[in-house]
Amino acid sequence: MTKILFVCHGNICRSTMAEFLLKDMVKKAGLENEFYIASAATSTEEIGNPVHPGTRAKLAEVGISCAGKYAVQMTKSDYQRYDLLIGMDAANIRNMTKISGGDSDGKIRLLLDYADGGSVADPWYTGDFDATYRDVLLGCEGLLREITGK
Repeated sequence: MTKILFVCHGNICRSTMAEFLLKDMVKKAGLENEFYIASAATSTEEIGNPVHPGTRAKLAEVGISCAGKYAVQMTKSDYQRYDLLIGMDAANIRNMTKISGGDSDGKIRLLLDYADGGSVADPWYTGDFDATYRDVLLGCEGLLREITGK
């Protein structure tokens, strides 16, 4: 089983979008028993809060529910618990590495490293959940291709 943790600053927009999008993709591919997928924040600002309304709406547009998800914070033990810890931007990567106490096993990656590179724009600031969705979709498709070889 491949265990993946998506991480962003608050765990209410980008990482949650990636979590539920990849869960949907692996379910549709008949691979849901081969993956454990979750998401978390590097900060404490949103802990316990529900998914941002913009993320909920964008996922609902494509038939994906994220009901019951509340922001949680990444912990040091997550580094051992997960095979991959995937951040959305360079600041996430720095904070994830700090929380983990390093990245000795090379598990911490950027989502768009699985696509064209770069960062997933934070819709908290841009307000553009469509652009974030496109980036997250590209990254998740590339990630799934790399893991499954398909």
